[in-house]
Amino acid sequence: MADTDSSGGHTMFEYALHRLHHDDLVRQGEEHRLVREATRLRRTAAPRNTEAESHARRHWFTRAA
Repeated sequence: MADTDSSGGHTMFEYALHRLHHDDLVRQGEEHRLVREATRLRRTAAPRNTEAESHARRHWFTRAA
C-alpha cells in the first residue's frame, strides 16, 4: 500500500484524524483551564458576605417537622 506508513500500517488519513482529535482535546482542556481560572479570579475579587447575609441566603426552604 502506498498510503501506509511504517508504524503498523495505519493510513495517513487515520493519522490525520488522530491528530485532529488530539488537537481538539488539547483545545478543550485549555478552555476548561481558562474557565476555572476566570471563576477563581472572580471569586477572589468578589466582596465577602457578612455572617448574617450568608446565613439568610443559606435556607431557601423551611425545615420539615
